[in-house]
Amino acid sequence: MSHQAQPVEATEPETPHLDFQGTTPYEDYVQADVLTHLQHTLSDDPGEMVFLVTTQVMELWFTVIVHEWETAANALREDRVPVAVAALKRSVRELEALNASWRPLSQLTPAQFNAYRSALGEGSGFQSAMYRRMEFLLGEKSASMLVPHRGAPRVHAELEKALHEPSLYDEVLRLLARRGHAVPASVLQRDVSLRYEPSHDVEAVWTALYAGPEDDELARLGEALTDVAELVWRWRNDHLVATRRAMGAKAGTGGSAGVAWLEKRAQKNVFPELWTARSHV
Repeated sequence: MSHQAQPVEATEPETPHLDFQGTTPYEDYVQADVLTHLQHTLSDDPGEMVFLVTTQVMELWFTVIVHEWETAANALREDRVPVAVAALKRSVRELEALNASWRPLSQLTPAQFNAYRSALGEGSGFQSAMYRRMEFLLGEKSASMLVPHRGAPRVHAELEKALHEPSLYDEVLRLLARRGHAVPASVLQRDVSLRYEPSHDVEAVWTALYAGPEDDELARLGEALTDVAELVWRWRNDHLVATRRAMGAKAGTGGSAGVAWLEKRAQKNVFPELWTARSHV
């Protein structure tokens, strides 16, 4: 006589804990109530909310990417290459998410953008302090970029500190020199508050590394940096395309040349010798 399987009685999942003293632990950690009440639109156009929230999301991604690149720079200073590469790889995923932020804005018509553009006044992403810190970490240094932030002492002090600190790429080149590669003294001892300029000698160092074993630690570092550089280039080009679509060749809201200025920015390569060295391998 066969033994019939007894039906398994379905059990209800346990009810999550709902009763807290004060706010929820989630709120205490994420501060969602603060984040979701920072949206103060200045026009009656419903599209402005999308523009404002997307811009705020970009600022949050800038913040975490700066954190990753500073982590990488500190690790390189201490010769902890795997820690630096891990931070760079995380930043690649974060840059992909940042670049995806253009999608809600990428289809704006001139009429749609003009419906709330006046609410921006002279405001421009060009004035973002956290984006400026990103640029400084990439070696795009300029003391004049501190001027818009003179009215915010804490922000100005943070930017001034970043201006005079070695960039991420400066730390990479110092590491290469410590590992015995012929990075010239003129590069190692340069004024780090100035924009980095390409060096044929640095190009030769990367050429030699890329001609060697692919699993070399420094070659892998070079590829992680190249991934970052590619996504920064894509960010600049997506910005250019979205701006061109929304406003054509008109002057930017912050007084820049608009599309013409963005085109000039998009032509620049981050970590330039990593790109030019490939022609010689």
